[in-house]
Amino acid sequence: MFDSSLDAVVPMLCVALAALAVTGAEAFRAHDENMPVGGLGIVGLTGAAVSSVLLWNRNATSFGVIVADNFGLFVTVVLVIVGVLTIMFSSPVVRRDGLPKGEYYALVLFALVGMIMMATANDLLVVFIALEILSLAVYVLTGIRRDDPRATEAAFKYFLLGAFSSAFFLYGIAFTYGLSGSTRLDRIGVYLAAQSMSDNPLILVAIGLLLVGFAFKISAVPFHMWTPDAYQGAPAVVTGFMSTGVKAAAFAAFTRVFLSALEPFSADWAPIVWLLAAATMILGTVVGVAQTNLKRMLAYSSIAHGGYLLVGLVAANQVGKAAILFYLLAYAVTNLAAFGVIALLGARDDANDELRDYTGLWHTRPAVAALMTVCLLSLGGLPPTAGFIGKWYVFSAAVSAGYYGLAIIGVLTSVVSVFFYLRVVVMMYMADRGPALAVPARVSGVGMAALVASIVVIFYLGILPTLALDLAAASIATIF
Repeated sequence: MFDSSLDAVVPMLCVALAALAVTGAEAFRAHDENMPVGGLGIVGLTGAAVSSVLLWNRNATSFGVIVADNFGLFVTVVLVIVGVLTIMFSSPVVRRDGLPKGEYYALVLFALVGMIMMATANDLLVVFIALEILSLAVYVLTGIRRDDPRATEAAFKYFLLGAFSSAFFLYGIAFTYGLSGSTRLDRIGVYLAAQSMSDNPLILVAIGLLLVGFAFKISAVPFHMWTPDAYQGAPAVVTGFMSTGVKAAAFAAFTRVFLSALEPFSADWAPIVWLLAAATMILGTVVGVAQTNLKRMLAYSSIAHGGYLLVGLVAANQVGKAAILFYLLAYAVTNLAAFGVIALLGARDDANDELRDYTGLWHTRPAVAALMTVCLLSLGGLPPTAGFIGKWYVFSAAVSAGYYGLAIIGVLTSVVSVFFYLRVVVMMYMADRGPALAVPARVSGVGMAALVASIVVIFYLGILPTLALDLAAASIATIF
């Protein structure tokens, strides 16, 4: 039955209206340079969070292609958190670097609209449209420093490879539609449940093409090539936004498509995803060890974390599915906070993103050094942080599903990754102050508030994870 209710799109409408309000406010900002344009975005995001809570357990749908089930709403709240933290970290950066305030915040919000749409999409064409909405906004954000050659290069590479992956994804949609006669995920699932690979081998071609499209967005090996350059060239806060929001939205759609519509053929695609997960964890960790630039190191760290999330997808049991959602929340807050530190310590003409720049940071900015340490320990999966709980449940899901080899690879790469995280900690605490870091006269109060809030969430999820895990379990129960 065709459902014309708009309830399911209320969260993304709140964000879209905020983006339009920011764009309109920019026209009047010439009369008031101190207009809190970013505040309008936070108001819209708050509306999205409230509407998501009100929609919980209602399984609202709009036109059959947007489904506000608990799974989509959980990811929406994660994206709202990412959006609020991004705006708070961006406030001093936009002012310091002279970025176009209205355009910057509007692009962040429009990207979030695409992310929320992607997380709640029940149709492959809607997933593609959402993917393009968020991608176009992020391409521009990557190169928003037009006078920085690295940013321009990063945006150009990201755009070219992104267009390439979109073609694969769209071709996969065409194959899927040709086989099933629909782009709706629920109808595709019903069709595939009555098919076998021997009767219709083109199904594997369609799955492969869709997998390439998703693998690019989550930076899975071997589709990760764009990640280090794009992350290093973009402003640090934009890099944090890309590495968390885009990954969360892509994984939400990836999980919904492969564990819902394509679940009847999981025995065929699971070995491929197993290989992707193993290669992604290994390459992200090994290459990350050799990095001397903090943003590039965190880029390879982000690649490895994508591999850990793929472990949950391969496991495909109830623990694994819930672990994906919990891990997305823990990773999003932690990684965005780490990039937030880089953004706050940067200067207009010097990103201060080399490892040597953080030598002796404890002596000049002890509070920032302590907060950065918590972020790095959480990324390394050490207790009592959110990262430890996330990795514990992901690896437990793999063991429960019988994927012992994948769990062992995950644990070993996680142990190795601790080396390059602790290397930064040692440089901050165990060495004298380095001459290279031009520490700002003061760190923004708004930025520090965002950092402290992030650390509180990291410790809360690490010490008292029950509520978040229960919500994650309730979320996956609505679609799987």
